[in-house]
Amino acid sequence: MLALATAGFMAGFWAWALLGPLGPTLRDDLALSSFQQSLVVAVPVLVGSLGRIPVGALTDRVGARRMFPLVTALTILPVLYLGHLADSLAEFLVGGFFLGLGGTTFAVGVPFVNAWYPPERRGLALGVFGIGTGGTAISAFTTVQLADAVDRSFPFTLVAVVLAVYAVTAHVLLADPPGRAVPAGSLLARTAATLRLRTAWQLAFLYAVAFGGFVAFSVYLPTYLTTAYDLGRSDAALRTAGFVVLAVAARPVGGWLSDRFHPVPVLVGAYAVIAGLAVVASLELALVPVGTLTFLGMAAALGAGSGAVFALVARLVPAERVGSVTGVVGAAGGLGGFFPPLVMGAVYSGTGDYTWGYLLLAVTAAATCAFTATVVRRHAGRAEGRGRGA
Repeated sequence: MLALATAGFMAGFWAWALLGPLGPTLRDDLALSSFQQSLVVAVPVLVGSLGRIPVGALTDRVGARRMFPLVTALTILPVLYLGHLADSLAEFLVGGFFLGLGGTTFAVGVPFVNAWYPPERRGLALGVFGIGTGGTAISAFTTVQLADAVDRSFPFTLVAVVLAVYAVTAHVLLADPPGRAVPAGSLLARTAATLRLRTAWQLAFLYAVAFGGFVAFSVYLPTYLTTAYDLGRSDAALRTAGFVVLAVAARPVGGWLSDRFHPVPVLVGAYAVIAGLAVVASLELALVPVGTLTFLGMAAALGAGSGAVFALVARLVPAERVGSVTGVVGAAGGLGGFFPPLVMGAVYSGTGDYTWGYLLLAVTAAATCAFTATVVRRHAGRAEGRGRGA
């Protein structure tokens, strides 16, 4: 079941990340400005983020057995539209809006995996599930290369086939855990109750910085590398794929460390590393070796931090509410990835370099580190002491 959930998450994220590697190509083909290019790659992130709130709540009610095939099958439509019909900025924005559905698979998988594992193993299990974010690496490795080797529509056709195969496979093989807790009340009432939880908002903030940073780099790094370092599109896409692979590999490590110690110190360390390396990145030093090591270090810290956040979700949230809370937290993570590309594009358009964009990241990560070490640590201690909640 863990393998099936991870495969579905990976397929959804592969679709969700299709436009990022093609950003430089679309900029040239459609004569886009830096901000317009940023908007094209960021719109799926926004929709895939906000869509996690209702999808997570629905998964609590009807189960992943139904939701995984449904979400992956529906994602086929915008994938084929973008690959074969879209031919203008407006059309890519519309297609990207619906492509965001692929990003909601995260909110389907987390409550599903959480319910299959005992509390002491959930950090690692959710970290393994998080390997599904490697769908963005698959996209980074293959999209530009396949588009150049065949044509621009081929990567989209391939992903549509993958999604169709997964939807059928999940329909046949996926099973919700026995005795799955089903919450009472309407979708709206349960979502409203979740939004009143202080725990949900704290976790959402932590994930907005950790996973949001990962998403932002995965969609904008090709553009940054081609602009700041004059790399070719293929070279930039491959380097981005390396960033994504390391971040994905670090996610289960963050979950394992959280099981072994506690999520809070893992998060404090991750945010401190991100803040320091963002300052180094702001200097725009030579890509080899300093720049490369800086980005890889941030990838590892962002991945480990993302895994640790959901280890904390597993500790603090009752099983029957994990889907709803995951929807809110996941939405925040995606929203955290929506704004940085727009900020980076605006900063570059206004100043001609990216220094202030990275300094903003450093300040944000440092503030999150302090918040985790104080407010979150106290709240987690109280919540775990009284047996989950609040």
